[in-house]
Amino acid sequence: MKPIIRTILAFATSFTASALAWSAARPNLIIIMADDMGWSDIGCYGSEIETPNLDRLAGNGLRFTQFYNTGRCCPTRASLLTGTYPHQAGIGHMMNDRGLPGYRGDLGSNVRTIAEVMKTADYSTYISGKWHVTPKIQPGASQHNWPRQRGFDRFYGTIHGAGSFFDPNSLTRDNTLISPYADPEYKPKTFYYTDAINDHAARFITEHKGDEPFFMYVAHTAPHWPMHALPEDMAKYKGRYDKGWEVMREARYQRQLKMDLIDKKWKLSPRDGIAWKDAPNKEWEIRLMETYAAMVDRLDQGIGRVIGALEKKGVLDDTLILFLADNGGCAEGMGRRSGIQYKDKDPDQLKPMKATDLQIDMIPKRTRDGVVVKQGTEVMTGGADTYHGYGLSWANASNTPFRQYKHWVHEGGISAPLVAHWPNGIEKKLNGKLDSQPAHLIDLMATCADLGKATYPEKVKGQAIVPLQGVSIAPAFSGEKIERENPIFWEHEGNRAIRIGKWKLVAKGSKGPWELYDLEQDRTELNDLSEKHPERAKEMAERWETWAEEAKAKPWPWGGSASKKKGSKKKTFNLKEKDLLNMENAPMIANKTFEVEAEYQGKGDGVLVAQGGDAHGWVLYIEEDRLHFGVCRNGKFSVVKATSPLESKTRKGLVQLHKNGEVKFFDGKQIIGEGKLSGLVAEMPIDGLQVGRDEGGTVGLYKDAFPFPGEVKKVRIKIN
Repeated sequence: MKPIIRTILAFATSFTASALAWSAARPNLIIIMADDMGWSDIGCYGSEIETPNLDRLAGNGLRFTQFYNTGRCCPTRASLLTGTYPHQAGIGHMMNDRGLPGYRGDLGSNVRTIAEVMKTADYSTYISGKWHVTPKIQPGASQHNWPRQRGFDRFYGTIHGAGSFFDPNSLTRDNTLISPYADPEYKPKTFYYTDAINDHAARFITEHKGDEPFFMYVAHTAPHWPMHALPEDMAKYKGRYDKGWEVMREARYQRQLKMDLIDKKWKLSPRDGIAWKDAPNKEWEIRLMETYAAMVDRLDQGIGRVIGALEKKGVLDDTLILFLADNGGCAEGMGRRSGIQYKDKDPDQLKPMKATDLQIDMIPKRTRDGVVVKQGTEVMTGGADTYHGYGLSWANASNTPFRQYKHWVHEGGISAPLVAHWPNGIEKKLNGKLDSQPAHLIDLMATCADLGKATYPEKVKGQAIVPLQGVSIAPAFSGEKIERENPIFWEHEGNRAIRIGKWKLVAKGSKGPWELYDLEQDRTELNDLSEKHPERAKEMAERWETWAEEAKAKPWPWGGSASKKKGSKKKTFNLKEKDLLNMENAPMIANKTFEVEAEYQGKGDGVLVAQGGDAHGWVLYIEEDRLHFGVCRNGKFSVVKATSPLESKTRKGLVQLHKNGEVKFFDGKQIIGEGKLSGLVAEMPIDGLQVGRDEGGTVGLYKDAFPFPGEVKKVRIKIN
């Protein structure tokens, strides 16, 4: 195999010389990205959600049916911005430093952003929306990786990745954190973040000066949780989802077949999650999907205003618009536990915020007018005082017809719509047509630089720059073949894949077996051919391993040789309130049985001790005066709760995790509950251990941190 990076370098240094014979003009360039939106969630990809503006772009442009992202928000943004694989940009996971080259959690100085590259061709550069490629979000933090310092002339949006649509945290104009309720430049009647992003994008177009073109990145947070929408948009979808997710999914599948988006050979993947008839809270579930649809609808409405600004300026025909999504639909269970949960000790008391106060919480404790923010299945979602995700079953329908979700690299996790619209650059005969050539986020930088005749550098101030990893997809705009020499690769949380032509090799988790699929015959990945074609599977796996080392996906923090060297060899740990152990000093609990004893004072719900995060880990917490013990395995959380409260005055509970995931709770010598989890913790967690809270990536499905309101006096962990 040729070394991948050197092969691509030859392309990277020569693409600017390939002038486009069919179009001499340099277009304006706009990339619009939705957040946590499934492949089938817009009308022109089979949805019942009303998206007339995106459908208009598709009808007068080109749709790609096999465009890929990375399967998760931060890595996708790093890859889109730099034209490299996310690990090469230092963001192989989220915004925390794992101590490994590919997992620093902050955009590297060894990569260039599209904005930095396009400025070599005198493009003006604008961004409106979500950044999410640096952990430095608090007031006074370093701004070295904020948009203005990475090539953008103007910025309005959020540095962090998620938050309330009515009061987003880390809202920023240029380099200044602002409150949406004390902003002298933008005063809508009702602040709604999706509108604010689109309104600023339209404003940047209107205020663009000079004869040179512009590049603009419009990075939405819709329809990522929380499910927040405006009442008039929700009203449009009242009753539309009353028949449930199975009916919705089948209807989308049939529309996709009729539109030739999918091949009739591809069977609809089996339903994931419970059957609609067995859903325990149908009215609540319906409201979630109505809200989600309203969020996508509102996103499309704002894109209409962006299109209108281009038309009014007379530059729509000279502008390439690319619309995509950062990952597949999201199955995360945000706020979906039964029982109303508050993040405040006085939920019935109003505590208004000042207009000038900065919102610093991803999950606000209260709305601006002082109402406590609530979660739980008894709370109907949609308003600013709620915070929910729409859950696995609706996400399964969002990703029709594919398997899996955000986080995973089966088709449901990494497939994105890609709508391309450029009247003066896409041949008229292709309007409304489909292009089935595989393409990836890494191709967007190459495409923009190609069309804009920009120069991608080998070095900047003596710093070697990672070569471009993608290829220009511009040939597809004239019906020609995209010239791709190398495979396309993926890695996220140990989930991994490689695609070569029609063949895809994919695995779940760092220790999961490789599966081989012929995507021409079976893009829904139902017929594993790894045993039928073992030599092909072996060769592709070897190519993936070579890439993983070159691209810094390995060493990784998920398992294997790197993780085996991490963690303490101690068998017994005695801890107290607020103790914090990093990965190296935390218990080595991968595939281990162990017991946890916790002594605490006070009442209330919260975490007593947690180790790990949203990929792997375990947690002991109190809820409804019962001990709960849960394990996260490859991103899926399972939990067992005690049947009785602790009766001892000392409030000392013991939990034993046995082989095969069996759990027993003790109050002294008395068993107060037992049950079975999905298994032991499969891999050594990388997020460390915390007593009394679970900050950062949470193990369970509770709100971020979920601190215990009393005092955790002692925790003893014994590894068997």
